[in-house]
Amino acid sequence: MNRLILETSPYLLQHAGNPVNWFPWGKEALKLATNLSRPLFVSIGYATCHWCHVMEVESFEDEVIARFLNEHFISIKVDREERPDLDSLYMNALHAMGNQGGWPLNIFLTPKREPFYGGTYFPPSDDSRGFGFLTLLQRITETYNSQPHRVHSAGHQVTDAVRQMLALDKAHISPESSALDRAIERYRQLFDNENGGILGAPKFPSSLPIRLLLRQHHATNQPDLRKMAEVTLERMASGGIYDQIGGGFHRYATDDHWSIPHFEKMLYDNALLASTYLEGFWATGNCEFSTTAKEILDYLVRDMKSPCKGFFSATDADSLGAQGKKEEGYFFTWAPEEVVQILGPEKAPSLETYFGITATGNFHGRSVPHRNISLHGAAVQFQISPKELETIIQLGRSELLVARSKRPLPFCDEKMLASWNGLAISAFAKGGFFLCNRNLLKVAQEVAHFISEEMTHNNILSHSFQRGSAKGLGYLDDYSFVIAGFLDLFETTGDVKYLLRAQELTDVVQREFLDTESGGYFLTSIQHEVLLAREKPAYDGAVPSGNSIMIQNLLRLYAIVEQRHYREAAEGALSAFGARINETPTALPEMLIALQSHLRETLQVVIVIPPENPESVEPLLNVYKETYLPNSVLIQAIDGAQHKEALQIIPALKGRHADGSNSVAYVCQGRTCQRPTSDPGELSHLLRRI
Repeated sequence: MNRLILETSPYLLQHAGNPVNWFPWGKEALKLATNLSRPLFVSIGYATCHWCHVMEVESFEDEVIARFLNEHFISIKVDREERPDLDSLYMNALHAMGNQGGWPLNIFLTPKREPFYGGTYFPPSDDSRGFGFLTLLQRITETYNSQPHRVHSAGHQVTDAVRQMLALDKAHISPESSALDRAIERYRQLFDNENGGILGAPKFPSSLPIRLLLRQHHATNQPDLRKMAEVTLERMASGGIYDQIGGGFHRYATDDHWSIPHFEKMLYDNALLASTYLEGFWATGNCEFSTTAKEILDYLVRDMKSPCKGFFSATDADSLGAQGKKEEGYFFTWAPEEVVQILGPEKAPSLETYFGITATGNFHGRSVPHRNISLHGAAVQFQISPKELETIIQLGRSELLVARSKRPLPFCDEKMLASWNGLAISAFAKGGFFLCNRNLLKVAQEVAHFISEEMTHNNILSHSFQRGSAKGLGYLDDYSFVIAGFLDLFETTGDVKYLLRAQELTDVVQREFLDTESGGYFLTSIQHEVLLAREKPAYDGAVPSGNSIMIQNLLRLYAIVEQRHYREAAEGALSAFGARINETPTALPEMLIALQSHLRETLQVVIVIPPENPESVEPLLNVYKETYLPNSVLIQAIDGAQHKEALQIIPALKGRHADGSNSVAYVCQGRTCQRPTSDPGELSHLLRRI
């Protein structure tokens, strides 16, 4: 065993038995590299990374390679989810070297931590594609020993390049509203009309910003934007990227039809997609979208929720197959004979046809369930009604899920991250609200309580929770996503404590993450370890940037509590990223959503509820749920003592009360308010007219 046995990260513990003398990132390894004048080999990955596993087996468990590393390098293993600052810094270094990013990220540093060479997966030995990992180590060692000036010069150059990449233009530039139009036009050009999403493969759900399309359609009434969003949501949910048997989405599709996934399942993907499908349901009324969202949330509760109320990070793509060896995707794939054995010869054909399970298969001789035929088309084929077929399919799915659960499970990374759990709070809060499901809302409240009690001390967030204790200082993403989750809980429950928690955490962000000179927020706080460069993230990838979400949070807070400093902070951040928004808007789709909110007055919908008849609010809330109002805030308050408490921080409640035993809705935008009403029909008319 090496030093990683003392760590809590599941990824680091996976490497604790390697013959490589691994160190965790820290003073011991860095000091040793300086004392011995050895280069650092830093390998960054995560517990459910397929190619990280491959390289471990091929190289890090190889005695010859391990011995060479131990004799010539100081080797460090980093969990990218535990240290996103290190991962982002050295991924930028890899890009500065002209290489594609990915994991495992293998980077070579001087003892001063300056990167001079890097790559992703390396095969263990030379082959037709080039030299292998051992040859690479030998060449780096030879150059480092014989031409140290060349190595250190390269390290200086790459470090300077990274600092320039991460440095924003200090001039404050206002983002242009035309950036929205340019982004939308680019998405039109790249859109896959047949399959949804962006043309080509691999296909990532995050590559087409569906929420942005829906909101821009709402603002401009351009019908093709809604169609682009709907087609993408429909095709993804019917493809193999979606787990047709158990619910939830895999990481991405390797083909352009969403049929063959990379089988990892990530908490952040599923929380974000649940929220996206809920917004699709809110915008279109399509019940298939609400069904998909509910299935995602049910999957998360069933397979990813920990006993301590938080959510685990991810599950692996690999699992033990029929031969007792690890196989990618085996857990999720099927052969027809397995379906017949579980369901019997009468029911099996229906599910095999509906989910495309065939003898030849579409993935290594087995089938990834997907839907290439409609329920109506399959019903016609089997000469039964669609309702009968739907019942057969739902019962059959349940039986297949029970049988599948008896297979060896994919590895689960049980690390809990504040940021991703913040995304889950938002998803479950919205799910509970729009699906009228108190159990889902309760889950959101449980996770919020867990983060407040177990991962927060004196309003300072921890980054992760592992093996029963919180670990590490929170990053910008942690604060941004948790604040968003608390704001969603405030809007969906009306409980002021969530608004207060959001404000308290926002105060920390303003104090410890703000770039006071140029605006916007750094990834790390003033309390974090000082690295070669301090990043101010903007790019919205698979996970939105902390800055994009923080700007949205500030605008929402301003709309609720009407404190000018929130809007000023949002404006400062938008201007800090103004040049990037104007030049490359498609790289910042979530920041474009913030820009949308900034350019339009936020709609306030205030509903005051009589304490003796709380049920009277439901018809008014139903109107709100049925009216797509993406640039709005919902403020619910019980009249009486609780109303007085909320009034202290929410000016919109001043002078507003219930009407006897009836709830009353007050609708305002900017400085204009509509006539208060307790009539759902009148409220619907008001909201649709705005």
